[in-house]
Amino acid sequence: MRKQECDYILNRMLEVDRNVSDLNMTVGKPFQVESSGILKKVEMDPPLDELTPFQTEIMALNLINKDRRLTENLLREGSCDLSYELPGKARFRVNIFSQQRKYSVVLRKLETRIPTCSGLDLPEPFVKMAKEKNGIILVTGATGSGKSTSLAAVLDAINESHPVHIVTLEDPVEFQHSHKKATFNQREMGTDFDTFASGIRAALRQAPKVIMVGEMRDRETVEIAMSAAETGHLVLSTLHTVDAGQTINRVLGMFNTEEENQIRIRLADTIRWIACQRLLPKTGGGRVAAFEIMGTNLRVKDSILNGESEGKTFYEIIQAGSAFGMVTFDNYIVKLFGQGQISEETAMAYASRKAVVGRGIDMVKSGRGEATTDIEHLEVDTQYGRNTNPSENRFFTKSSNLMSS
Repeated sequence: MRKQECDYILNRMLEVDRNVSDLNMTVGKPFQVESSGILKKVEMDPPLDELTPFQTEIMALNLINKDRRLTENLLREGSCDLSYELPGKARFRVNIFSQQRKYSVVLRKLETRIPTCSGLDLPEPFVKMAKEKNGIILVTGATGSGKSTSLAAVLDAINESHPVHIVTLEDPVEFQHSHKKATFNQREMGTDFDTFASGIRAALRQAPKVIMVGEMRDRETVEIAMSAAETGHLVLSTLHTVDAGQTINRVLGMFNTEEENQIRIRLADTIRWIACQRLLPKTGGGRVAAFEIMGTNLRVKDSILNGESEGKTFYEIIQAGSAFGMVTFDNYIVKLFGQGQISEETAMAYASRKAVVGRGIDMVKSGRGEATTDIEHLEVDTQYGRNTNPSENRFFTKSSNLMSS
């Protein structure tokens, strides 16, 4: 298979649906694309119902394009990451991996247009993040939840308003920012640097004001990122965690027990925002983002320093901080339900605390004048506690007269 044939297949897969987010090539299955979270078969001519190990391997080799480093990574580690471009059509973040001695390929379609906070309808705290001068901002969530897209929107907001030097360390480069007010230097792992830790260490000598790290993967990366934040840099990065509390615990868990107190102090001083996000099925098709956002205040710092306790959990602190832009997943999900963007079933399925979301949904329904229960024909029992047997009533009346006499 030649590169032209590989590109033809990728083009054919992209044409299946305008909402294609991922291209999937797995042995024993046809070519598939993911659209709005659902895998769809790609019809080929001639028909192809099952990919063979040879076909997926040839696709993988075409994408690797004789790159020695990528080939060594694939053989040694069982997977490799790279970027691939269809000229004038699309760019992809590619992961090639082995499974049961066969190769599979997943290509994530990257947007060529730089996202904006308003275009993505991001909550107000994302605009505030772009105005921070130092510290650490973490955007977290599962793979494919849109973390990189949200970070790109924050970087674009900085690019629009601040004449500063921005260095990004990515694996691979996803959004190619143009120079507006800011000056961008975007570096790709494997091509421009070898590890995130070494990339941040080098960035400290490149006079940036903002450093974007693709992912906090290990202890060394976190430690150097905190050092950068402590010396006046704004560091933005991502983690694979589901909420703000788990994010703090994940960072602390990267260090030894004897280091914990010192790391808690440094983390409390450097954390500015933690934004966690999930993509939920949208009513009528597509997906919509839900957020949990925690800023920093005295209560947050105290909980980072001393750990969570009764009445001082991150969840409770976020609930109490709604006036400052903080929001829990549950409250955001209730808001989406109130706007009609998600169904009640979706809201309950993705809730962190189902009782909280259930009460919120009932309040929304009451405000609309809808029933909040499916139980019907409820009546007040006006005879409850009264004896309806006349003979017994006469007995109790006679007994009470005797006692009174």
